Amino acid sequence: MELLKIKTLKQLKDAGFEVKSVKDELRDNLIQKIKAKENVFQGIFGYEDTVIPNIERAILSRHSINMLGLRGQAKTRIARMMTQLLDEYMPIIEGSEVNDNPFEPVSYFGKQLLEQKGDDTPIAWVHRNERYVEKLATPDVSIADLIGDVDPIKAANLKLDYSDPRVIHFGLIPRANRCLFVINELPDLQARIQVALFNILQEGDIQIRGFQLRFPLDIQFMFTANPEDYTNRGSIITPLKDRIQSQIMTHYPKTIELAKDITKSEARVTTFQNDNITIPEIVKDLLEQISFEARESEFVDEKSGVSARLSISAYETMLSAAERRMLKSGDSKTTVRISDVMSVIPAIIGKIEMVYEGEQEGAVNVSYALIRSAIRTQAVTFFPELKDLKKLKNNSSETYNSIINWFSSNKLDLLNDLSEKDFHKELDRVDNLKNIVNEKFPALPEEGVYLMMEYLLHSLAEYSYLNKSKLERSFKFEDLLGSMFSGDMEL
Repeated sequence: MELLKIKTLKQLKDAGFEVKSVKDELRDNLIQKIKAKENVFQGIFGYEDTVIPNIERAILSRHSINMLGLRGQAKTRIARMMTQLLDEYMPIIEGSEVNDNPFEPVSYFGKQLLEQKGDDTPIAWVHRNERYVEKLATPDVSIADLIGDVDPIKAANLKLDYSDPRVIHFGLIPRANRCLFVINELPDLQARIQVALFNILQEGDIQIRGFQLRFPLDIQFMFTANPEDYTNRGSIITPLKDRIQSQIMTHYPKTIELAKDITKSEARVTTFQNDNITIPEIVKDLLEQISFEARESEFVDEKSGVSARLSISAYETMLSAAERRMLKSGDSKTTVRISDVMSVIPAIIGKIEMVYEGEQEGAVNVSYALIRSAIRTQAVTFFPELKDLKKLKNNSSETYNSIINWFSSNKLDLLNDLSEKDFHKELDRVDNLKNIVNEKFPALPEEGVYLMMEYLLHSLAEYSYLNKSKLERSFKFEDLLGSMFSGDMEL
């Protein structure tokens, strides 16, 4: 690239290079991308008509931004993607700790070097990917971390008096000059530290240990915060909120389809899994429904939220369950089963925060209940008759009753690790199960038929027509009345 050949200030001037502020860079490049109809935030789903337009308006307004939303709503990811709106390379005075603009340095080092060397001042180039600085706000963050402090070791080594500005060790914010600076979980920052950001946001000057520095910092500030933090851990103090010009609310995906797009883009799937494991859309829908159920559950703290990471982790766990089963049974290919969905409980437990009642129930029981609730919710899409089966007096009710009646004298124990052949053989034992699926879904391939047969059994259990018991190695289906007398009924 021609720019990288420029090594001195004179060459930079001769090339006619104009240095923009970081906010002008973002604004100008966004304008170009909007005109070219380019998607700046590729891979962010569900925000096209809500969050992203607000972010673009804030950038065009040259605002600092606070993204407010629950966990797992892509706040940090959006912040990191904003580097793509910066110019590819930025010139600085070589050796500068604070990315000094060669035309207008702000540090003592930059000013002295420019005065000594003039047009021969050496130039270095910084790529846009190196212009992103991120700090997670924690209660132990100090003003020295963010802004800077006097360095006694530097003073001793250089034999400098403490009044000399060269003894200053700059913190993260001055070092992020002409960059994007992101503070995650802003409410966790102590109030006295938040106060230190006032002048930086408004006037651009900083104070370090008695040094009154007019430091016109050029920074695009972004903050993220979770509304839960306002009550549980801290708050954003009012004067600081007043100085953050745009506050943008994020949200969870509003539909199953958007949730599936997010999971697909984020889940880490191996080539082996992708080539040998089939995942029907019905299973993907069911998996996403678990998150939707969790967000509505009386056992889950709604203020905490349910991250999209739940679905992503559950998707990866489900695939691994199918892969493990396939390896143990010796099959070369497999289709994900409902029993594989039931194996994602470890991926759910760490992603939900429960209220008192949920704690009493236990994390495993709540997770299992969420999966069962998701099956019940999705089942009416495929088997709407189950909702009012007891009231129906037609062929449909007789067909389902033939399945239910079979269990009055039989039990079905579906082992988690059954081979494809044995899985099919077990399901084929149930009277009329395959016939009803073939009649309702005549276009399904064979693997889809058996998946739907298993789905129907789970659905019948969720609507209390059968009893389902979750055992260590299997799911057992049996007659509801018989299970009550045998003591096997699952609550």
